[in-house]
Amino acid sequence: MRECCIKGFKWDGQPKGHETSLSGNNSYVTGTNSSVAILVIHDLFGWTFPNIRLLADSYAEEANATVYVPDFFGGEVLPSEILCKDPSQWGPLNLGAFSARNSKVVREPEILAFAKGLRVQYTHVAAIGFCYGGWAVFRLGAKENAGLVDCISTAHPSWLTKEEIQDVGVPVQIMAPEIDPVFTTELREFANRVIPSLGLAYDLQYFPGLEHAFAVRGNRENEAEMKGLERAKDAAVYWLKQWLH
Repeated sequence: MRECCIKGFKWDGQPKGHETSLSGNNSYVTGTNSSVAILVIHDLFGWTFPNIRLLADSYAEEANATVYVPDFFGGEVLPSEILCKDPSQWGPLNLGAFSARNSKVVREPEILAFAKGLRVQYTHVAAIGFCYGGWAVFRLGAKENAGLVDCISTAHPSWLTKEEIQDVGVPVQIMAPEIDPVFTTELREFANRVIPSLGLAYDLQYFPGLEHAFAVRGNRENEAEMKGLERAKDAAVYWLKQWLH
């Protein structure tokens, strides 16, 4: 993880959903569709971060689905107070240790288990992940996990590898800002070459001038970022509706 993974802005607004538990994970749930579910995999600020819950509300309403935002950090969350702060002001935060506690090896089994729990309850299931959640949705959509989700979407994914891109087996949407030291130009171009060659539906949404994390932590007071995060939300809704209904 890099500093860009914990920069951004906290949005105003009151989430409409409620908290529950599924497959052993606490979760924020919003929406009432009994046959269509969307699994949202959070960024480093976790399942309680207001922005991710407000996005979940939008997906539930506009994509007509029940949306889940589970806790995949074992109850730990980064303090939102560090947003907009210089790294020298982060205090005792150890991003390396936090990342190790929430590595792929540690968290992938419970992420897969949660998706399996949704598939038992719902006819149609999709997954969308932001930053940290990006690698996870590719694992959910991997060929070896066939039938787990119907499609995936991600904005500015982190920890994503070329092998995970090559192994995907469901329709893929990627929302990529121009400035991203994590989902690099090289990795974006690799995805653009490889995913269509797999015979999969593919939607690459490119956001010139915007930076990593804009879709979940963009500045609503900045016109360009506001338009970008709205466009990302609308693009995700359109993609999810297309494959879930």
